[in-house]
Amino acid sequence: MSEASIAVKAQKVEEVAAKFKDSASSIVVDLRGLTVEEATSLRADLRAEGVELKVIKNKILTRAAEAADVADLNDLFVGPSAVAFSLEDPIAPSRILKKHADAVEALEIKGGVVDGEIATIDEINRYATLPDKDGLLSMLLSTLQAPVRNFAYAVKAVSDAKEA
Repeated sequence: MSEASIAVKAQKVEEVAAKFKDSASSIVVDLRGLTVEEATSLRADLRAEGVELKVIKNKILTRAAEAADVADLNDLFVGPSAVAFSLEDPIAPSRILKKHADAVEALEIKGGVVDGEIATIDEINRYATLPDKDGLLSMLLSTLQAPVRNFAYAVKAVSDAKEA
C-alpha cells in the first residue's frame, strides 16, 4: 500500500474520531435492504434535524472508535455500517432512526453513543420516546408557571368571594 493511500486513510480515521468526540450522539445502523426512496427519506429527515449520516468502512470505524475512547462500539461494526452523528441534539438521531426502523423492517439500529456513554438498542429505543428539545422546554415552562397560575386563581377566587 502506498504512503499516499495510508495518509488518506489516517486522515479519514482522524475525521471520524473527531466526529465521535464532538457529537452529542452517534448511532450505528445497518442500511442494507433499504430502497432508494426509503434511504432518501431517512437522510432528508436526519438532515432536517441537523444529523449527518455517513456510511464508513468498518476498519476506519474501528480505529476511529479506539482513538475516540469508545472502543466498546467495535462489536457493532460487523457488516455494512452507517453512523448518524448529531452535534447538538442527542435525542434526534434516536427518534428519527426509530421512526424509520418501525416503518421499514430492513433498517436495523445496532447501538451507539449518547452523551459520551455507550447506549444499547433498548436505551436508544427509550431515548426515541422522549420529546424533542422544544417539547421538553415547553413542559418545563408549564411546570414553572403552574404555581403562579394557581396563586392567581386563588386570589381571584378570594376576590370574587368578597364581592359576593
